Amino acid sequence: MPTVEQCVSCTQVCQDLTRFYVPIALVRFDRRTKNLFVLGGEAIEIEIRPDGKVRILP
Repeated sequence: MPTVEQCVSCTQVCQDLTRFYVPIALVRFDRRTKNLFVLGGEAIEIEIRPDGKVRILP
């Protein structure tokens, strides 16, 4: 299960993406690494670590 910090960060990321009319294609929790991944549109990949820190992947 995602942490509370991840849930808050995920909500903020999703709000930011939709503010710019970028569709959210996928939200996935990786049980192995405990990270959340958000795919915005076709090319925006975002990783949210268990501590809630957000990283945009290249």
